[in-house]
Formats: sequence, structure tokens, C-alpha cells
Amino acid sequence: MSSRRSRQSSSSRISDDQITDLVSKLRQHLPEIRDRRRSDKVPASKVLQETCNHIKNLHQEVDNLSERLSQLLSTIDPDSPEAAIIRSLI
Repeated sequence: MSSRRSRQSSSSRISDDQITDLVSKLRQHLPEIRDRRRSDKVPASKVLQETCNHIKNLHQEVDNLSERLSQLLSTIDPDSPEAAIIRSLI
């Protein structure tokens, strides 16, 4: 076989049980999926897609908050204690 999985050493392979466990852990951190009833089966592919979307949204949120902090910093005295706090957050 020439698949990537078959070329990996047995020590670096991840078992199906480990994948299931990791997908389950990801599910717990996704608001869109976490709040569903346990009886609602969500395929692993959907969990992975939602994880990617969630991470992208978090990055956008961080960027937006950083921009807002930068704008706030430009409106206050740069030597104030508040400015030091804002600089530490950026």
C-alpha cells in the first residue's frame, strides 16, 4: 500500500479509539455542537469542520479586540496605568 497511513510507524499511528476520544473532546468545546442533546449524533467530519470554523472565528475576535484596544490606547494618556494595562493586552 502506498497510503500515508501505511507508511507511518506503528508507534506514531493513532487508533480509532483515540480519534473518537479526541473528536469527543473537541465536541465539548464547540458551542454549536456542545449544546445539542446526546442523542443527536454528529459525524466526526462535522465536528472537525465546526472546529475549524470556531478557530477562525476566535482569530477574528482576537483581531477585532486588539484593534479596539489599539484605538482605545490612542485616546488615553500613554503614561497612565490604564495605558500600561492595555499595552500588556495587545
